[in-house]
Amino acid sequence: MSTEETKKSIYKIVIDQITGIFLPIINIITGASILKSVIVLLAAFGVITTESAVYQLFYAVSDGFFYFLPFFLAITASKQWKTDPFISILVPITMLYPDVVAILENGKSMSFLGLTVPATVYHSSVIPVIMAVGLLAFVEKPCDKYLPEAIKGFMKPIICCLVVLPFTFILFGPIGTWIGDGLCKIFFLLYDWNSVVAGIFMGFVIQPMVVVGAHWSIVPVSISNIANNGFDVIMPLVGGAVYGQAGAAFAVGVMTKGNKEARRTAFQASLAAALGVTEPALFGVNVARVKPMIAACIAGSVGGAIVGIAGTHCTSFAFPSFLTSVAFVGPGFAMFLISMAVGFPIAFILTMLFYKGKINE
Repeated sequence: MSTEETKKSIYKIVIDQITGIFLPIINIITGASILKSVIVLLAAFGVITTESAVYQLFYAVSDGFFYFLPFFLAITASKQWKTDPFISILVPITMLYPDVVAILENGKSMSFLGLTVPATVYHSSVIPVIMAVGLLAFVEKPCDKYLPEAIKGFMKPIICCLVVLPFTFILFGPIGTWIGDGLCKIFFLLYDWNSVVAGIFMGFVIQPMVVVGAHWSIVPVSISNIANNGFDVIMPLVGGAVYGQAGAAFAVGVMTKGNKEARRTAFQASLAAALGVTEPALFGVNVARVKPMIAACIAGSVGGAIVGIAGTHCTSFAFPSFLTSVAFVGPGFAMFLISMAVGFPIAFILTMLFYKGKINE
């Protein structure tokens, strides 16, 4: 096997594993995203109030799903890699324990055995819990093989925690933050030089950042920009990328033959992305197939360039979608809407061209 073939096979194995983790909960992700969008829309039009029990309860179940996503991923990863599901759940329990969240998600660090545990956002995260359960699969095997039966029941979870948790908080968790911080620095260097080039860059990389959880590094930067300057230039640039994911997923649904479930998943994921939630399109459709992902990223670059030309600002924090477009009202608003409107057809057409109109599954 050639080096190139080896690289492709390794990539396919990794993507197949990640896809296998997400597929069992794709429908829940889609349902939660649609429910959240409907509730927000009803509140925006005054049908219900944000103080009503209807809003609070349904917003809690839809937004809460994404907040506690690491729990769901621990369960599906445990099934995928044959780890103990109860030990696997200990990872997100520790990540989202209130005292830990209060420290690490508020910009503070912790000290563990002389090593620094960096400040990291763990709610809604993906990569840390998947990598932790992956490591757990290797730690459990020697425990099952060598621990005496008399003490295995209580020693196995203790040993697993002693090994897995330090790696999770010192290495796996901060990976997304490190990537995000690095890309943010590159973005601002480009923006100071040329806003159009910066838009192309951010439009292309933002959805791959979502895959590794690096996009959470942008959130505090965006909020800080609004607090200090009254506006932010980052979030308007990524609207085209969101609708690029929707367009690519929709194209996959149109072209998919021989698999009704895959076709239905693609259409549902496209709808969720159109409402501003791209995870179903990413993990259920586009990342595993590669070509739709590339098409969506190119569409994001085009959208980012359009916004970069206009210099669109947002005056309050929001992830871009037509539902949240009021946050982007101001100079360049029309171009912001155009950037989202062109993202969908560009990704759709490119995906169709890449696959020549048909996908056999």
